[in-house]
Amino acid sequence: MYRDIIFRGTHFGACIGKKESAVPLPLDNQLCFTLYATSMAINRTYKPMLDEMNITYPQYLVLNALAEADGMSVGTIAHRLALESSTITPLVKRMEQAGLVRRQRSQVDERQVQVDLTSAGRALLVRCNCLNETLIERSGMTLAQLDALNRQIQALRDALTGGQ
Repeated sequence: MYRDIIFRGTHFGACIGKKESAVPLPLDNQLCFTLYATSMAINRTYKPMLDEMNITYPQYLVLNALAEADGMSVGTIAHRLALESSTITPLVKRMEQAGLVRRQRSQVDERQVQVDLTSAGRALLVRCNCLNETLIERSGMTLAQLDALNRQIQALRDALTGGQ
């Protein structure tokens, strides 16, 4: 059974339950590739600035998550960033060694480790504003256009993940 899909004026069949092979859609017509390549381009844009601040992109994301709600558990940070706790733990340990965060066992549940921004972490977060400014400048788009695009991509993500 084939379901027809129209994307940017390109017609192709999405094979569901069939072993027949269809002609692959060119990469530039595949949303997954466009999003992937755009994500890579953003990371390359951010990298020199992050290197100057001595943090990685995942550490930048942790700082931003903690800016939303300081004192999150490692598990909550992992959930917010759609990563595994086992990925977040070494990141947070390195950030603690750099003086950006403080880790402590929860007094309510010793199995949970709470993470708080330090004053150095908060100061670095302010410096990170240059990343967004650079993205806006290089994109050639207005802030309103980027915001609308971001909301569309979030809606797509939520549709694909069931809003998790």
